[in-house]
Amino acid sequence: MKFENLGFDKVKADLKRLDDVMENYGLIRAEQWDYERVSYDRKFELKEGVFYLRILGYTVEGDVGANRAVLQLLTPLLGKHYYPHGVEYGEGEDFPSSLVSQCEKILTELKAEIDKFVN
Repeated sequence: MKFENLGFDKVKADLKRLDDVMENYGLIRAEQWDYERVSYDRKFELKEGVFYLRILGYTVEGDVGANRAVLQLLTPLLGKHYYPHGVEYGEGEDFPSSLVSQCEKILTELKAEIDKFVN
């Protein structure tokens, strides 16, 4: 599921600032990066299954490995994890409405925080 029309796809921001603000909302980069891409994830374990709120980004300047990069964010995703296959984001997935609402709230608040330090 994509969370479109929130403006994340228009955000270009410094990696260190993003790491800090994302962590405040439970979105962790951890080992989900390479030198050109990042993935910020928040895990939700519900009775309906395991879900991930994910924000992807890629470098437009610098290097993630050196902790000096400007990232272009992409549209946030909500996916359901299926062991051992991975996370599915498809339209055919069934996401609990309470989870969708919670993710929308997180993303709206997160975007407002990011807007404070983005040009």
